[in-house]
Amino acid sequence: MSILILHRNPFEPFPYERWLRDYDGEVVVLAARDKLELFGEQVPAAHGFAHLEVLDDFDDEELIRARALKLVAEYGTRHIVALHEADLILAARLREQLGLDGPRLADVEPFRDKALMKERLGRAGVEVARHTLPRTAQDAHAFAEQHGFPVVFKDRTGFNSIGLRILRDREELESHTARVLAGGDARDDLLMEAYVPGRMCHVDGLVVDGRTVLAWPSQYQYDLASYGTDAGARVDLTLDPDDPLTGRLLDVTERALAALRRPDGRMREHAFHAEIFHTPDDRLVLCEIACRSGGAKTREVLQAVFGLNIGEYATRAELGLPLPLLEEARRGGSRPQPRAMAGQVLMMKRPGHVRALAAVPDDPWVERFWLYGRVGQVISPAAGSADFLTCAVASAPTRTECERRLRALGARFEAQTEIVPAGSTGADASGDGSTGADAAGERTETA
Repeated sequence: MSILILHRNPFEPFPYERWLRDYDGEVVVLAARDKLELFGEQVPAAHGFAHLEVLDDFDDEELIRARALKLVAEYGTRHIVALHEADLILAARLREQLGLDGPRLADVEPFRDKALMKERLGRAGVEVARHTLPRTAQDAHAFAEQHGFPVVFKDRTGFNSIGLRILRDREELESHTARVLAGGDARDDLLMEAYVPGRMCHVDGLVVDGRTVLAWPSQYQYDLASYGTDAGARVDLTLDPDDPLTGRLLDVTERALAALRRPDGRMREHAFHAEIFHTPDDRLVLCEIACRSGGAKTREVLQAVFGLNIGEYATRAELGLPLPLLEEARRGGSRPQPRAMAGQVLMMKRPGHVRALAAVPDDPWVERFWLYGRVGQVISPAAGSADFLTCAVASAPTRTECERRLRALGARFEAQTEIVPAGSTGADASGDGSTGADAAGERTETA
């Protein structure tokens, strides 16, 4: 008996050998080489796995399917686990084909197809942005004429803000549609939305046996789509229990989960990450919701708040393993309550020679710190909203104090980081003009 893990992530945030220490079967892993290199990780030894295979092209679905089917047959796989957004559909199809437990395609699609998601949410009375599927440039211009600017373009099944574009006037729309909607063939893979003003919040949590057992809201203090141009510190932090938004955000998330989940479906255990606009006129507009844990350092933030990692608990729940830190609350019919407030401060990669980087902080309230670079490198721009240079998680008794600490830490990181245009003098031998994964750097972490 074994489990097969489709792993399109670095390994550091997903220590399966520790998460699954009491699993009595074999663990088999198919991993993406580019994700390891992007975060400066070397291809690991077996990590205690029965089999670890690192593939060069994790976007070749037929290759992944063929390797997965071979490994399933060889190791007697009973469960397929996928924790990255891009692998949820393939994992569901494999389960369906093989008759394995876990979510099927019909369970996962409403969380992956943004158009289907918005249709179901709207029918359930959950407010979403006005939207369309622009099959042609004429469709896009007609939508903008009706709803005005700005408008938002995104991939219908996208993630990490990759490909997301906010177009602020007719000229930008014409330029964009000339690229993505040129030619005579109509498309159905793009989503176009009316722009929703306001601050983006997110709710992260865990579902076990079809019931939400943990959930908590946070609020981004930055725009997700600005990852490619934002050179400063980006702060994201949890909301206090008595914040007026806390209960409302939890309620709209629960309604969204109910609208997307099939009553007779097979998706009974999963993490979730919902993104919700809080508009200037005090409305909550659901942007989208995913059936996996949040990105960046969201898992580590919630670990500081609740003492458990929702990525670990989602994986264990899917396999029917004990969830010790949830058992007492579940027996009492309640959910765990936060023991502190926490948040993260992030700096994105930006192009140029790295001359100086942030020092490891020694503040007692810094829970974790990561550095994905080294002095002397030449690095490329951020490729997505998860392409970081520096990250830290901090905690405090209240949101106000947590924000003060995170902003002070971010200001320190900004002052300590120096990246100059490529071609400037002062780079060491490692700054040889390489870019992308080759220059992703090394990871430094404090616990």
